[in-house]
Amino acid sequence: MSLPLWHHFAVSGVATWLWLPPLAALVISFFTSMVGISGAFLLVPFQLSVLGFASPSASATNLVFNLLAIPGGMFRYAREGRLFWPLAGVITAGGAPGTFVGAWLRTHWLAERTAFEPFAAAILAYLAWRLLADAWRRQPSAPTTGMVRLTTLHWRAMGFRYGEAEYRFGVPSMLFFSFLVGVIGTAYGIGGGAFMVPLCLAFYRLPVHAIAGATLTATFLTSVIALMAYSFLPVPAGVTARPDWALGLAFGLGGLAGAYLGARLQKRVPQRWLKAGLALLLAGLAVRYVWPG
Repeated sequence: MSLPLWHHFAVSGVATWLWLPPLAALVISFFTSMVGISGAFLLVPFQLSVLGFASPSASATNLVFNLLAIPGGMFRYAREGRLFWPLAGVITAGGAPGTFVGAWLRTHWLAERTAFEPFAAAILAYLAWRLLADAWRRQPSAPTTGMVRLTTLHWRAMGFRYGEAEYRFGVPSMLFFSFLVGVIGTAYGIGGGAFMVPLCLAFYRLPVHAIAGATLTATFLTSVIALMAYSFLPVPAGVTARPDWALGLAFGLGGLAGAYLGARLQKRVPQRWLKAGLALLLAGLAVRYVWPG
């Protein structure tokens, strides 16, 4: 008996080819894992435009994708000594409380597609602007390989050495930004990595090759908490917030392979190319949602 290629996912109501979700997730995760992002932020427009899936359940399904896809990238970065656990811990500690606020916003204020699309466009445009501005700015070249080593650990600041340079960031400000990212990221269904990476690159001047593992790990941990928020917080009548686990599994299997491959090849790609390419992609998606008709 042959496996049917066309499938109807009961929770989301999506009907599509079985190979399409994992293939899309594999391609997306391959590129986004290079900059420390799971790729869930690109699955949102894919679900909206291609699959027609726009309810709060779509955001929760994206979080299922994060749980399955991100470990591939985490494993590869940890194996190369480029998973900076202290930074991942700070981002997670700040973002965890914000996930509950974000889940409430998505289910109460942004449940309808007409309200969610402008929100998604604004987020994508902001990310594109920050990344493109940072890629355009002249900066000393950073190494693409090497170990990340902790040098300073204090409640006010944290520092690490990567290559020949040492980098520092303020812990209180990182916690504050992480909280805001937890709110926005959960509402968008991405776990927050797509916001933390531009913040770390543009505001703290941290090298992408050193922080990608940490931001992926923090995205994984906050996604666990955010998924619990979507599963257990009360929602208005008629609103579905529980994830489509079958669709999330299909996304996650492709994302797992893509994240591992992207993390493995990241050290071969210059930082400026990574920033500029991601920025242009985000800008294109933002225009797609605000273009008339």
